[in-house]
Order: sequence, then C-alpha cells, then structure tokens
Amino acid sequence: MSKAPIRRAEQGLDRRGFLKSSVLAGTGAAILSSTASAQERATQSGAEQAAFSIPVRPFGKTGWKLPILAMGGSAMVQQFIRAYGVKLLSTEERVAMVRHAYDRGIRYFDTARVYGESESIIGKALKDVRANIFLATKIYVTRPSDTRKCLETSLKELGTDHVQTAQIHSPIIEGMGFKGAMKVHAELLKLRDEKMLRYIGLTTHVAFDTVHRMISTGGFDQCLLAYGYFRKGMDTLLSNQNVELRELCLAKAHELGMGIVAMKVMGASVFGHNAKNVVADYDPQTRGRLPGAAIRWVLQDPRVSLLNIGVSMPTDIDANMAVLAGDRRFTDEDRRLLADFSRRAYESADFKAMRVV
Repeated sequence: MSKAPIRRAEQGLDRRGFLKSSVLAGTGAAILSSTASAQERATQSGAEQAAFSIPVRPFGKTGWKLPILAMGGSAMVQQFIRAYGVKLLSTEERVAMVRHAYDRGIRYFDTARVYGESESIIGKALKDVRANIFLATKIYVTRPSDTRKCLETSLKELGTDHVQTAQIHSPIIEGMGFKGAMKVHAELLKLRDEKMLRYIGLTTHVAFDTVHRMISTGGFDQCLLAYGYFRKGMDTLLSNQNVELRELCLAKAHELGMGIVAMKVMGASVFGHNAKNVVADYDPQTRGRLPGAAIRWVLQDPRVSLLNIGVSMPTDIDANMAVLAGDRRFTDEDRRLLADFSRRAYESADFKAMRVV
C-alpha cells in the first residue's frame, strides 16, 4: 500500500485523475504473500475438528481458526438481488444454499438486521450446527438505547441465544459519527456481559477516518472493511484519500491483533454475475475469469483473515471454493484483466454518475 501522506487537497480529485490513479494504484496495491496450506485444519475449542480444501487463518485474538472464505448474507435477499444480476431463489432454495455453504466447509456467516429475510434464512439453515459456526450480525439503530432491542430481534430471527460478533453497521457510523457510534459500543459491552454476544466489531464502506479512530480505542475484536480491487463502497467510489485512510484502518487493526474481514471483494457486484451488465460487450469467456482474479488480488494481503463474499446462487459457492482450492497466486494476467475491465467499468454511465468520496 502507498505510504504517501494524506492530503486534504485530494478530496477535490477530478474524475480523470481518479480513473487513472484507481486503475494504477489497484494493480499494485496489495501486499504479496504466501497463503496458508490447504491442508491446515479449521478448529474451534469445543467443536469437532474438520479438514477443508481451502486455507485456514487465525481470526484475530478470538481463538478461532476459520476457512478464509466466509458467506455474506446480503446478496440473496429480495431488496438487493437486482444489483447482483440474477433472479431471486425461493426461500427453500436459499435455505438449502446456505446449508450447501456449510457442507462445503464455510464456517463464518455474515448477516445484518437490515438484510431483510437474511437472518431467518441463515438461522433455519444452520440451526442444528450452531455450535460449529461463527455467526456475525450487525446493529442498525438511530438511537443507542435501541441497541438491545435490535440485537434481540436478530437473535430471534437467527434462532439462537447469542452471536459470536455484533458489529456496528457502517450507516450508523456515517450517521452518528465517532461519539454516537461509541455510545452504541457502550451498549454492546453491556450485552456482551449478558452473553448475548462474544465479540464486538464494526464495519464500513466509506467512513474510514471515523473507523480508524474507533479501531484505535482498542475496544473492538474485528472489522469488516470494503477492500477489493475495484474502488467502490456501497454507492460511492473511493478517492485516493479514502484508500489511504483504509490502509490506516488495516494497519491499526493488524497491529492490535483484530480479525480483519474483507467485503466488496467483487466490487459490490462489479465482477460477479452483474459484470455482463456493467460492461455489456465484454467477451463472456474472459469476463468469467474476473471473480477468480478479484479473489486472488485480496489474498495477496496476509493481514486479511477472511473474504466475506455475498452469494446469490449455489454455484457461486462452488466457484469460489474452486478458486481458493487452486493456485492462489495473483498473476500478471489477473492484473491485466482487472485493470482492463475496471477501466471500462469506471467509464460506464452508472459509475460516471457516482460520487467520489
């Protein structure tokens, strides 16, 4: 990652400068490293030991060792499915899909209170294997005093009496700022004492400045950050300044021994199924190599504990597992492919209209 000083003047970066710098910075931004052996075993105290075909990494200081592929719960729900370029599966099919993820070896499942039916689907799929999974949800409130009610609703939907991690959701941090978000943190500390959660986390697509301040308090066990080749948050593009602030978050979280989870690995539907809509005339066979290249780009960074990738179809799980069980080296071919497709995507109408923050 670039270590250049952060300059406020970069907030005014024009679009031409953004496009140029984002493609160039993306091609060399991650740190090269070797990944853990595919023969390592995923273990958790008190749970049955099982071997997986993909690497395992320690998850911060939690004591968990987890397969590096996690399942995100937002890409399979009615309110978001159109953005992923596929049709919504039935509830029964989605329950089966989550169970398929478990059967293939995924052990970290991420959801949120505002992901519609996601919590209930995950809860139904994994109820009988609850002791074997790491379950994370997110707190979304407008008042810190509503934190308990929010988590209680999540637990009811998930069909469990606790989650491993409750995370302060990015929109809360963006809306409440540091002081407000830390008040939610204070409420989570109380709920942790009641065993309703084991760890406290935070997430962000764009509020990296505030999140760095929060991480620096030492009061968090994990962070979920938008961290992929394509410089996109939720509905904004990331400026040079925000990418530098993200690097500060990664560095501080790693220094403190936190579990680091990468989301937006596929650029929030840029490199997945929806790639056919992002750049419609791109060669289909070449386009099909984008997800693997995007995964390998993130894998270069040894600080990342997990890749949290949203799943819309059962075949997504199998394809991602195949990438992670194969040759995980990020190649020059990967670099060229991501750079070329991203250049075309940034120049498309949808992304030209998107704010750079």
